[in-house]
Amino acid sequence: MINTIAYGLTIGGILYIISIGLSLTFGTMRIVNFAHGLIYAIGAYFVVTLLPVARDNFILGAVLAVLAVVPISYIIERFVVRKLYGVSIDYAIIATYAVVLIGVDVIKWIWGASPIPLSDPVGVDVAFLGITLPLYRLIIIALAVVIFIALSIFFKKTMVGKIVVASLEDKDAVRSLGINVDKYFAYIFIIGSCLAALGGVLYAPITSVHPYMGSMVLLISFAVVLVGGLGNIKGTFVAAFALGMVMSVTGRLWGPAAETMVFVVMGIVLIFKPIEV
Repeated sequence: MINTIAYGLTIGGILYIISIGLSLTFGTMRIVNFAHGLIYAIGAYFVVTLLPVARDNFILGAVLAVLAVVPISYIIERFVVRKLYGVSIDYAIIATYAVVLIGVDVIKWIWGASPIPLSDPVGVDVAFLGITLPLYRLIIIALAVVIFIALSIFFKKTMVGKIVVASLEDKDAVRSLGINVDKYFAYIFIIGSCLAALGGVLYAPITSVHPYMGSMVLLISFAVVLVGGLGNIKGTFVAAFALGMVMSVTGRLWGPAAETMVFVVMGIVLIFKPIEV
């Protein structure tokens, strides 16, 4: 049972790291960004590629992988996402999904289609209540909590954070003050993309790295965003860990239904708390 809880919290931590950027993008820009899952996969591939450069130092490799995603996310935001502000959500879905199709083909061209395994970068287990748990998973949980606290402080204490929070409430009012909202949206998009890449980096040693790894994660992340609330940092945090536990417990009882149950929970929440997109 403790193993199930630990795994659920691990999945929840990774889901939060991935979903919070998607939540902020969706909440401020009202853009359904399918390319978020692609960035997640690219982050995983980058860490696999850059680990030899970092002499198998996983922390350094992770930092390099996340930084390497910055120019890619800027290009996507500048030449695709920025042109979708204010247009129908259908166009956003088509445009960002086209980016995914192109990106997946590029991944297969560079790295091939075969899954690439990555070993546990820590390789240490800790004993807890008679159960042995991988230290790496506990680190992921702690890192998710640290990121939650850091983002909470960022949005409450910094000028950029306050402008973004105000834009979540009424971006037209913020624009009327002469503030270039689009510039701050770009900052948030790049930060969110870096977090998505970090999620891919962290999950790579738990699963195999393959071109389509971002597809299901993206759908589950959307479920987290809808359950937690658009642009809601605390709501996304709670929803990520709750749905992570749902996946873990359901997977223990009936493996094939683990991911399906996430969408069942999402459907129930949306019945009682519908959203406006």
